[in-house]
Amino acid sequence: MAHYDELKGKRVLITGAASGIGLATAQVFAAQGSKVFVVDYNKSAVEKVMAENPAFSGYSLCDVSKEEDVKAAFEKMDAELGGIDVLISNAGISIRSDFTDITYEQWKKVIDINLNGMFLCAKEAAKRMLAQKSGVILMTASTNGTEGHRWYTDYNASKAGVILLTKSMALELAPVVRVNCVCPGYVLTPMQRAEYTDEMLAKVNEGIPMKRHAEPEEIGKLYAFLASDDAAYITGADIRIDGGETAGLY
Repeated sequence: MAHYDELKGKRVLITGAASGIGLATAQVFAAQGSKVFVVDYNKSAVEKVMAENPAFSGYSLCDVSKEEDVKAAFEKMDAELGGIDVLISNAGISIRSDFTDITYEQWKKVIDINLNGMFLCAKEAAKRMLAQKSGVILMTASTNGTEGHRWYTDYNASKAGVILLTKSMALELAPVVRVNCVCPGYVLTPMQRAEYTDEMLAKVNEGIPMKRHAEPEEIGKLYAFLASDDAAYITGADIRIDGGETAGLY
């Protein structure tokens, strides 16, 4: 793994950090020497993660779709770490459904977490970063936000929103704060495992030029690069990491 000296001591808040991409990213940043602040709604998962990762610097239980929870999480990080240098807004859900089976309740839940949660976290981070005149905001979008996919209409719409949120914020917050999003394709996370059988995973892999899913750590390494000084001229970007899946017909 590449090492970025400038990430040592950086205060990094990661949402959805108790599993999957979020946890792998938290571990990558901790290995860089960053002060990692874990945010997740799952109490037992957070407690397990904190016990197993003594390098993590703090945590807050938080439902990112609730404004009061988000404000409280950032205030707890202020109190414990003295502020924030990097936000990785990653928390998200997906529910496999035919379009006509999506209830309005499900639609609202997916949008609330996947898009509204990104807005709430980004706004809290941006206010602090503008005041200190430095910072990086990174968000997890998806290749599903760049083109149509069956069975995930609500998820796709939310992730397309994250991409345009990223670009619009990048314009407004430059040159002080850089804002980018990562668009993973298929990643072998617990969320993916819960929705796909072994046969479904194998079929998906056949359609990916690299013939496999990404490992969560690979997404975390991309986040580390984007937070580093090596990415100092990258802002407003939606960066695909999908093994070539969306490059064209394979």
